[in-house]
Amino acid sequence: MTTDSMILGTPFGEHPTRILMLGSGELGKEVTISLMRLGAWVCAADSYNGAPAAQVAHEARVLDMANADALRNVIGDVKPDIVIPEIEAIATDVLFEAEQAGIRVVPSAAIASICMDRERLRQLAADELGLPTTKFEFAGSLQELKEAATRIGFPCVVKPVMSSSGHGQSVVRSADKIEDAWNEAQTGRRAHGEGDVSRVIIEQLVDLDYELTMLTVSSSAGIVVCEPIGQRQESGDYRDSWQPAAVEPDHRQEVKRIATQAVQGLIAHAGTDTAWGVFGVELFVLKDGTVLFNEVSPRPHDTGMVTMISQYLSEFDLHARAVLGIPVSKAHIGLDLPKYYGAASHAIVVEGNGEVEFSNLQTALATPGTDLRIFSKPRVEGHRRMGVTLAIGSDIDEARIKANECAQNLRIVVNPAK
Repeated sequence: MTTDSMILGTPFGEHPTRILMLGSGELGKEVTISLMRLGAWVCAADSYNGAPAAQVAHEARVLDMANADALRNVIGDVKPDIVIPEIEAIATDVLFEAEQAGIRVVPSAAIASICMDRERLRQLAADELGLPTTKFEFAGSLQELKEAATRIGFPCVVKPVMSSSGHGQSVVRSADKIEDAWNEAQTGRRAHGEGDVSRVIIEQLVDLDYELTMLTVSSSAGIVVCEPIGQRQESGDYRDSWQPAAVEPDHRQEVKRIATQAVQGLIAHAGTDTAWGVFGVELFVLKDGTVLFNEVSPRPHDTGMVTMISQYLSEFDLHARAVLGIPVSKAHIGLDLPKYYGAASHAIVVEGNGEVEFSNLQTALATPGTDLRIFSKPRVEGHRRMGVTLAIGSDIDEARIKANECAQNLRIVVNPAK
């Protein structure tokens, strides 16, 4: 479908633009809302009932999206014009089939397939595009891992080639911990379609100063890059983010150059002129000032939730516009902050087993310049991100403090599962 043939604003008419969301978590929910505000019809799919996006979409489906037959059936039933993968555990072969049938996959089936596999992505970034990265190798067995770790040196980081949110990742500080790292990677890998054993990537543990997310938007108007987002992680998963990150003037052009080059390379590899949407490009800045490419997500990024309070158009609004063929220019990605202000987000991670209840919002949100998004996930089992606080301040430090205090003032109760 072309941008000229899209019909918006009549979601229950005979010819609306139909969108299938594959993944309906907190990010998918915000994208769904942004798309519906522009008049698209949205079906939200996920692996469980009551997923956040399913609560707001026009329709919802429950299926194992890594099951090719199940995914093929839901695409055939929904008959979408556009498919938007919002998670990585998807049968990508079916996405290629959908493209061949004339359905647009966001940003493309090829890009989704590359970005879900650290091995293919790193080879593209380092070997084909020449982007600076950490020293790395790959291994397909415990013995290969031992040999590669010896060459890389200790400490090093071991990750499954297919995983997300830090699952299966470990820092190895000595040779006697290699087997533990191998077992952790096999446990934390995304099991679908990978065979009996997951290959792993071994990376040098660099002298990191800070990490950045560069939200890079590809649209019918070209590629633009948002202001840098700083982030803090625990065990490979996001906990705080802030915008604009304090990037040294000498590095600002470099971080934008690497982000732009990474997205341009993916689009060129996909061979399509409609690879539109938001890309979350993750970068490392070392203490010596070196900027390194780490990874890229072909979708809005969890650290980008700060844009719900920092930018005039959030990453979700930008994604929706780009997907629908609406041009996104430099004028659309500006910060919605007075000069010298900063914005921050703080993830609310809940531990326990059962349904989660929030209260004391009157205290948590009493401070001006704070906001809250409760994701309304049905339950937590172990630990799970269940909400995010947002804040603006006179500078980044104040914004981060306010976002953290907002979260701390919430009263959170986990009602045990019966």
